[in-house]
Amino acid sequence: MAEIINGKIVSEKIRADIRCEVQKLKATAGIIPGLAVIVVGGDPASAVYVRNKHKACLDVGIESYQIQYPDGISEEELLRKIDELNLDDRVNGILVQLPLPDNISEKRVIERISPEKDVDAFHPINVGRITVGNYDFLPCTPAGIISLLDYYGIEICGKRCVVIGRSNIVGKPMALLMTERNATVTLCHSRTLNLDAICREADIIIVAIGKAEFLRADMVKDGAVVIDVGINRMENGKLVGDVAFDEVSAKASMITPVPGGVGPMTITTLLKNTLLAAKLHIMGHI
Repeated sequence: MAEIINGKIVSEKIRADIRCEVQKLKATAGIIPGLAVIVVGGDPASAVYVRNKHKACLDVGIESYQIQYPDGISEEELLRKIDELNLDDRVNGILVQLPLPDNISEKRVIERISPEKDVDAFHPINVGRITVGNYDFLPCTPAGIISLLDYYGIEICGKRCVVIGRSNIVGKPMALLMTERNATVTLCHSRTLNLDAICREADIIIVAIGKAEFLRADMVKDGAVVIDVGINRMENGKLVGDVAFDEVSAKASMITPVPGGVGPMTITTLLKNTLLAAKLHIMGHI
């Protein structure tokens, strides 16, 4: 039976360090890091995420600014608000909750956020810096996964890693970070041929495809490490990941649960990035 990779435990240890650093920053520089989260519309899932981010900020002493707009807001009005936040010294990180309504271009919104306040690391400048290995911020979920692997002493260097899912938010940056750590990476997606056979060769499988219980036991070799990024709500209300947990955990050596695996690490990395943005802001004004 696989050992559980517990994101809640690792997350709390990292948050304790963040809490101390926030207090130190306040005492030495009189600065309290600030995170602004913009939400458009009333999507229930987004509301839960935003509530969790707000609670996490309060927990470590980061100021949380929540800005809520109705579905009908124009793109120009949203962009004006981002311009305003870019100039606000109280705000070190800006996050716009995705997805956005169809009348608003996600591309324009992401590109409008100052790269120095882009704590999601979605801006093309930050994406480019990650690609060449010269970055300040890393995308929250991939960076959180690296932290989990490191905490549990899981060797990355030289290992064969399969990433399933090629989104800009998880899959692509995850492949880059694992490559940077000297893994041999195969990035798979909906059009990958012989996916089962490719997965069976992997020492580490990271699944971020958005399909409930997609990864089955016959796709996993004995002793593999399995990281489940997915979160799907079944008709009976139960939350499950992209991995068929019960059967895969019988073959894997280590596995993340859903919930309680990758999720807490994503929000904790967001806090970490906001703290870093505040420190970089201070350095830029010294």
